[in-house]
Amino acid sequence: MNLNKVFLIGNMTRDPEMRSLPSGQAVTNFGLATNRMWKGKDGAQQKKTEFHNIVMFGRLAEIASQYLKKGSMIMVEGRIQNRSWDGKDGQKKYRTEIVAEGMQMGPRGSAEAGSFKPPDSAKAQEPEPEEIATIEYPEEDINPDDIPF
Repeated sequence: MNLNKVFLIGNMTRDPEMRSLPSGQAVTNFGLATNRMWKGKDGAQQKKTEFHNIVMFGRLAEIASQYLKKGSMIMVEGRIQNRSWDGKDGQKKYRTEIVAEGMQMGPRGSAEAGSFKPPDSAKAQEPEPEEIATIEYPEEDINPDDIPF
C-alpha cells in the first residue's frame, strides 16, 4: 500500500496568483510557511521555519484566490509532487510542491492577528462584563456505600 498525503497549517507568504490552463481550468499558486518549535539540549527554545509551494486547481483555486491573502492562516490537505524542467539557461530545474486537494481557511483577519492594538480611548468604551448566573446545588452527604456500582 502506498500513501502520499500531506497536512500543513501555516501562514501564506505571498498573495495567491491565479492563472488559467489552456483548457480554461483555474490554477492558483502561493507560498506557505510552517514553524517547528522544540527545546534544544541547553533547554533554550529553538524555531525552524519551512517554506512550501502550494498549487490548487479548479474551484479550490478560485476560492483561494478570492478569499486569501499574504499572512492568512490556512490548513492545506494534499499530496507532494516533484517536477523538473529545462530552464532557459539549459540547466535542469526542480521544484517540490504540494498539490492541494482541500483546504480550511483560518480565522478571519489572521493576517493581522496579534498586531492590532486598540487605542486607549477604546478601552474606556468597553462594556462592563455581565454577571454570570450561578446554580446552587443542595448540600447532601453522599455515602459511598449507597452507590450501586
